[in-house]
Amino acid sequence: MNEGTTTVFAVDDDPSVRKATERLLRSAGFRVQVFAAAQDFLDAYHHDVAGCVILDLAMPGLDGLQLQQQLTEHGGVLPIIFLTGHGDIPTSVQAMKQGAADFLTKPVDDEKLLAAVRHALERCTTLLTARRESTDFERRLATLTPRERDVLGHLLTGALNKRIAAALGTSEKTIKFHRAHIMQKMDAPTLAILVARAERTGSRVQLTAS
Repeated sequence: MNEGTTTVFAVDDDPSVRKATERLLRSAGFRVQVFAAAQDFLDAYHHDVAGCVILDLAMPGLDGLQLQQQLTEHGGVLPIIFLTGHGDIPTSVQAMKQGAADFLTKPVDDEKLLAAVRHALERCTTLLTARRESTDFERRLATLTPRERDVLGHLLTGALNKRIAAALGTSEKTIKFHRAHIMQKMDAPTLAILVARAERTGSRVQLTAS
């Protein structure tokens, strides 16, 4: 991910921490936006944005864990780096279980924070790529006819054309015809690639024919 096309958000109620964090990140070439409260960040947040969040844990009003939960519920892909002076082991475990990218305590070493940000941005790239692939797969899936979806369900189980034909009460020639159309519509050069895409996007179970 190009650092120039992403944004690192810093949410902290301590103005001195916000200022120091912003200065550090800008000096390292990152685009930065800072917020004094979690709600302020939520009001400006869009779920398709690329980047990461450096988030204070203990804040007035909405705290860090509550913000993390809301971002998850909104389907956000922004990895979260918790930066706090109030953290303890149970809290960090809870934050990591809920998907936090890292959990650092104040005062944090500059290089350690920058390394965490770079790692979080790489994670965001992976998440966004997976989301785009899933959206494309579902869009292509919607172009299949009901019979093509039936055939695809069997193909994803590894069934051969002859067996699919018997299961669907048609000829092997017809299955080959449907199979060719499926591969074209799904933009898959091989069945192995199509199966891998279905597994990555979580569609295999939904498509498996009974």
